[in-house]
Amino acid sequence: MSQSGYAPETIELKWQKAWEDNGIFKVSPDPDKKKYYVLEMFPYPSGRIHMGHVRNYSIGDVVARFQRMQGYNVLHPMGWDAFGLPAENAAIKNDTHPAKWTYENIDTMRVQLKRLGYSYDWDRELATCHPKYYKWEQQFFLKLMEKGLIYRKQSPVNWCPDCHTVLANEQVEEGLCWRCDSEVQQRDLKQWFLRITDYADELLEALDDLPGWPERVKTMQRNWIGRSYGSQLTFEVEGTGETVDVFTTRPDTLFGATFMSVAAEHPLVDKILEACTDETRTAEITAFVDKVRNMDRIVRGADDLEKEGVFTGVYCTNPVTGQKMPLWIANFVLMGYGTGAVMAVPAHDQRDFEFAKKYDLPIQVVIQPEDEALEASTLDVAYTDPGVLVNSGSFDGMPNADAKEAITNHLAESGKGKKTVNYRLRDWNVSRQRYWGAPIPVIYCDSCGAVPVPESDLPVELPMDVRTREDGRSPLADTDSFVKTTCPKCGAEARRETDTMDTFMESSWYFLRYACARDDSQGLDPEAIDYWLNVDQYIGGIEHAILHLLYSRFYVKALRDLGYVSIDEPFANLLTQGMVLMDGAKMSKSKGNVVDPDKLIARYGADTTRLFCLFAAPPEKDLEWSDKGVEGASRFLGRLWRLVDELLPKLSPVGPCAGIDGLSLSDEAKDLRRKEHATVQKVLRDITSSFQFNTAIAAVMELVNAMYLCKDKLADTEDGVRVLSSAISSTLTVLSPVAPHICEELWAKMGYTTLLSEQSWPEHDETALVVDEVTVVVQINGKLRARINVSAQASKEDIEQVAMTEENVLKHIEGKTVRKVIVIPGKLVNIVVG
Repeated sequence: MSQSGYAPETIELKWQKAWEDNGIFKVSPDPDKKKYYVLEMFPYPSGRIHMGHVRNYSIGDVVARFQRMQGYNVLHPMGWDAFGLPAENAAIKNDTHPAKWTYENIDTMRVQLKRLGYSYDWDRELATCHPKYYKWEQQFFLKLMEKGLIYRKQSPVNWCPDCHTVLANEQVEEGLCWRCDSEVQQRDLKQWFLRITDYADELLEALDDLPGWPERVKTMQRNWIGRSYGSQLTFEVEGTGETVDVFTTRPDTLFGATFMSVAAEHPLVDKILEACTDETRTAEITAFVDKVRNMDRIVRGADDLEKEGVFTGVYCTNPVTGQKMPLWIANFVLMGYGTGAVMAVPAHDQRDFEFAKKYDLPIQVVIQPEDEALEASTLDVAYTDPGVLVNSGSFDGMPNADAKEAITNHLAESGKGKKTVNYRLRDWNVSRQRYWGAPIPVIYCDSCGAVPVPESDLPVELPMDVRTREDGRSPLADTDSFVKTTCPKCGAEARRETDTMDTFMESSWYFLRYACARDDSQGLDPEAIDYWLNVDQYIGGIEHAILHLLYSRFYVKALRDLGYVSIDEPFANLLTQGMVLMDGAKMSKSKGNVVDPDKLIARYGADTTRLFCLFAAPPEKDLEWSDKGVEGASRFLGRLWRLVDELLPKLSPVGPCAGIDGLSLSDEAKDLRRKEHATVQKVLRDITSSFQFNTAIAAVMELVNAMYLCKDKLADTEDGVRVLSSAISSTLTVLSPVAPHICEELWAKMGYTTLLSEQSWPEHDETALVVDEVTVVVQINGKLRARINVSAQASKEDIEQVAMTEENVLKHIEGKTVRKVIVIPGKLVNIVVG
């Protein structure tokens, strides 16, 4: 390159230093300025950023820079989701400590992000593995425990044998651990839970108050919460004195219930086994229960699961028919929904129908179409459509929709049932049996039980003088210096909890801490929270629709009720960006299709990397990697550089969308001025309406093309140079959120003495968009014969008159009869001749 050539690395490092030295992106609350909080989901410090990070953070940076130009006081922070299994596993593999591994990775990734020129306020950087962060999380834990929102109980849990820890239901994907893909087992352990179910209704109903969220995400959360209305019925178990409670959304089918199905984990199963005297049956039940308990819950709930069961040898009684119903243990019944027991109505439920057919159990029709009598013996599938009741005593002939209410009321009056609401959502299991996590602030005393650590003793720090085990088991239980302590209540010898918190606890409130990240006196500063929160624009992947986003919504509501915050929802608007693909597959190291951002930046520069990520696809769509696309982005920036460099001796800092008297301009100057103002208008509209950065960038490219076409003519006149100077200034301004370094450099070269990063968004002039003349196509019998220039305000009559005097038109209509003339102002004249 020549000395004046475009050298990305030199330029980018220069301006990154200038921004940092001038504290351009450092912010503090300012009551006199409107705020805007933009946030991308913070990364796990894996050691290197990948192109998914680059895309996500480039989107966020455009939004942050754009909103600064709109006059907002913009908070744009960055931090690290630093606890968790990956660091611990990597440390074990590399024979190092998770803390050393994590902090070294943070240092590397920080350098990478700074090299991309993102506009972060690095003074607010946080790492969730630092005691100054999790100290406050432990305080929240104690407050939640005090309020009864945290409790400990024995529970069947998902256990990953390779990660040696419990997984929440949401962390089990098709029976496998979401981290390591190991087959998940079921175990009974004492665990800590957060009562997220207490907020189920609010979490569900508040989704309607989030118009800035994708409907897909809201639907996923609605389905996960899974609220359903129905009845809870009580069935007596014959000869045992026990009862079985059942939740059903179909009380209208109760007269057709012919057997009972319970989950393998149902408490009644153990009681049946204790009472069973048949050794063969006991062995059969035990083997089946063990098999089913180790099955994935999602697989067990799938429609295509092969239905299996075992008869317990006992019966329960249908509360309305008095019929004896055999009680079975079935693999498709889950404790995680309803009561873990299902009244089986095989004639009207397909799963029950398949089960009944397999085990030759009775089928009773109780709903049928008004004009057809159904016979159980001839059914090929369960009848699940609406109809009228039959074989249902006094309810016969009633539409089944009405019968739901009537039968429920009947059961309530007789003390055998009641109206109820059920949820798919379960309480959040926050215990993890691994080392690299925030310690749970609880002490166990033989006399006093589970005792909260006094707040004055926080943080309970994770000991650093331990070695992780090769098998992944936590070393905390064998670390006497950590475990052995005294009871805060009675002073006796006691032991600390050795479970650590689920890492989603950290990510459920980090966005609040950014508002006051350096406040060591309190976890959350009410004034700072009130000013900055909620997040105006949150950006991250759709894969977090349940785990992170639902937990964060719950956590904010719980902190609100504890008096820490006044907001109801954490994120006003949500953008879920697509993945970065190569050859149709997600980039991953295992597939060998990863593009290294460092190498890309070294070759092309940060601006090219950012530009490609934003131009190649709309943000919500997947981005298909293209080497040609990257080269195209680089060529465009080089072309912009050459344009400004060529014209630089004549250009002046007139400002973007400079005030220019359009009446005295040449036609070429008017056209370029119109294109400039139209581009500023379009880019503004594309970014504010739907973050369509690709179309906004395309508009800027068209403006650059227009300048290349007219620069030679305009550069020879004073007015022309002024129009060029204004158009280039506007180009640099509106492109700067995307490619900030090259725009900042060219801005300075033009003679501007203030940083472009502090420039306001240009205000386009509506009068500059007015077209004086338009070109109209003239056709004869549908064939193009001429083009004419007419006033943009010309009437149909005036346009027709000009068209009929055009030389080539006269030539083609000579000697023919003009039968009709169709005029579409500003576009077309069609002359029909015969």
